[in-house]
Amino acid sequence: MLIPKAICESLTDQEIIQKSLAEVDYFSCLFSRYEPRLLRYLKRMADLTEPEAEDILQEAFIKIWKNLHAFDQDMKLSSWIYRIVHNEAISSMRKKKSFKKDQMTEWDESRLAGIPDDETECCEDPAGDADLLTRELLSQLPLPYRQVLVLKFLENMSYEEISDVLKIPEGTVATRINRAKKTFRKLTSQQHLSFDL
Repeated sequence: MLIPKAICESLTDQEIIQKSLAEVDYFSCLFSRYEPRLLRYLKRMADLTEPEAEDILQEAFIKIWKNLHAFDQDMKLSSWIYRIVHNEAISSMRKKKSFKKDQMTEWDESRLAGIPDDETECCEDPAGDADLLTRELLSQLPLPYRQVLVLKFLENMSYEEISDVLKIPEGTVATRINRAKKTFRKLTSQQHLSFDL
């Protein structure tokens, strides 16, 4: 039985956990609440296609369900869920990389062809174009830098939440964000783009 959307929206994360542990159908509330954000996160952080992101998310939600009884109620649920999804993505990226060890992707200017040069030019989906450009630029950063930039600026997480997701101290989060921003600026400058964080 699918729980009605109105009921899911009226429940807090903690209530969903408690109800899910008593009645499995309530787990669909957790899935519907987090699925859109997590898909977006996966595609940004790991530069995945929609089907790849959906596969990773499915595996992650299986792990979330299996470990729901062990969730520490003192922790923020979103951080815990993001950490599981993050770890699943890293595992998938490692597997993918091992199959393509000798392949390197170069920057392809044609990827920017559909993005208007002038802000006044009309386009069908300017937000989509900006997101595409952001993903292209982020994909060129080392993974530790990409991770913190996506979590901070695209997922709007605090340093504490990023620390929980990545399992690194907050000071390390701050250092990585600072270095990542510098690298990102250098990258955009080298490619003559005016895109800043």
